[in-house]
Amino acid sequence: MSADIVLHSLAALAYLLLSLSIWRPIVQQKTIKQTGSIRSVCVFSTLVLHGIAVHWAIVHADHIRLNWSQGLSITVWLGMIVFWIESRLNKIDGLLLLLLPIASLICLLAALFPSSANSLVIPSQTHLFKIHLLISLFAYSLIAIAAIQAFLMTALDQYLHKPINFQENPSLTTRVLEAQPPLLQQERILFKLIWIGFGVLSLSIVTGIMVSLNKTGQFLPMDHKTIFTLLSWLVFSILLAGRGLWGWRGRLALRWTLTGFALLMLAYTGTRFIFDVVVNKGI
Repeated sequence: MSADIVLHSLAALAYLLLSLSIWRPIVQQKTIKQTGSIRSVCVFSTLVLHGIAVHWAIVHADHIRLNWSQGLSITVWLGMIVFWIESRLNKIDGLLLLLLPIASLICLLAALFPSSANSLVIPSQTHLFKIHLLISLFAYSLIAIAAIQAFLMTALDQYLHKPINFQENPSLTTRVLEAQPPLLQQERILFKLIWIGFGVLSLSIVTGIMVSLNKTGQFLPMDHKTIFTLLSWLVFSILLAGRGLWGWRGRLALRWTLTGFALLMLAYTGTRFIFDVVVNKGI
């Protein structure tokens, strides 16, 4: 068994244990304790383990090797780093109720589906493409975290508009929603993520143009990946313009966020997983 499989399995277990520790009080109808530094250290330690697993799986002596499961793994890892940094500034432990199980599942998939002969291989000398790939994954991670938060905010908004008697008989779903940060705080964090994600996505498009010009002489290849990426960029640019000019917020902003993420998902996945498309297209 290779080192990256073992490390990804350990990371999946660590995320699962952290997930159980935060889900337990919810199931027992207790309030999530803000354990502060203890939980933060545990999450950071798991991120270090996950990062080592990603390095072992992807980085080799003379090339970088990626498949769809490892692409998802590095995306989740980058997204969790963003969450950890944001959690140092705001009390957002409630978001871990979804993020930790997702991270555990992705690490398990990376362990079950390691690199194969069909994986994308990037020679060490193709520095520009590696930079473009890393920037693209970072943009995808930021927007994925924003989309998860938008889903939670949508559910929380619907819950807050329910009749009072519904809230007096809390189900497990209700207790999960009550553990989330206030909507206004989440909205501030959401638009911070979208602004940063939009900036990184713009940089990804610029580096993609440079890669395309260097490889094919084309400004941009008009394939599904390019079209959906540009559509996603357009959606987020309209959303941010609407926020700045007309104060868009609430359900309208959430719908635009989820639409932009859906388009970006189509850009990176299409009918197959992320890097299978990249391999077949040779891009």
